[in-house]
Amino acid sequence: MPWFGKRGAAQQNPGERVQQDMTALAGAMEQDAQLMLRVKEGDEVSFQLLLERHRNGVVYFVYRMVQNQAVAEELAQEVFLRVYRSRQTYEPTAKFTTWLYRITTHLALNWLRDKKNERHQQSLDVEVEEGAGPRQVEDKAATVEQRMVRQARLGEIRRAIEALPEKQRAAVMMHKYEEMDYAQIAGVLQCSESAVKSLLFRAYETLRARLAHLSRGVQE
Repeated sequence: MPWFGKRGAAQQNPGERVQQDMTALAGAMEQDAQLMLRVKEGDEVSFQLLLERHRNGVVYFVYRMVQNQAVAEELAQEVFLRVYRSRQTYEPTAKFTTWLYRITTHLALNWLRDKKNERHQQSLDVEVEEGAGPRQVEDKAATVEQRMVRQARLGEIRRAIEALPEKQRAAVMMHKYEEMDYAQIAGVLQCSESAVKSLLFRAYETLRARLAHLSRGVQE
């Protein structure tokens, strides 16, 4: 009966729930690797399952990096195309998600570098004109209702993150929004855990300095 099931769950020890969650997570990661090995053997259904499991996460991660939904969708498609093309050389030496986000981060950083080069080729007048728009919106937002103020503040945070060096930005995206640990981020960026800690320390210090006025505004 459902009532007995709920009662049993309520009496479960918190430590047991944590252990069950960790076991479920380990099972999911193992399942990813098994699915990819089946893809390697030519199983198209397994590839579709991997696509369904991870596509939304990849799109969201890329969007956080590039701030463009259409580009995020396009790059996510390219990510899984590369996963499929690499199926014959896949070996489960690392977590599937580490390998997946390594491909994702590489493509997103390449797009950002190309975009940066395009901006450098534009005239200074266009750059200044484009940069003036958001500031005017922010100034107006300070005079309207609280919801608009919050949106303006979130916009400032987003721009501050966008202004970080590419690897720092990628590390922050994985740490803050994907909740990856140092080891996972190191696997994606192909560096040491100490290098990841250094990247995150410098990134968060920069963000604190650039956004200090926001916390002062709240206190006032």
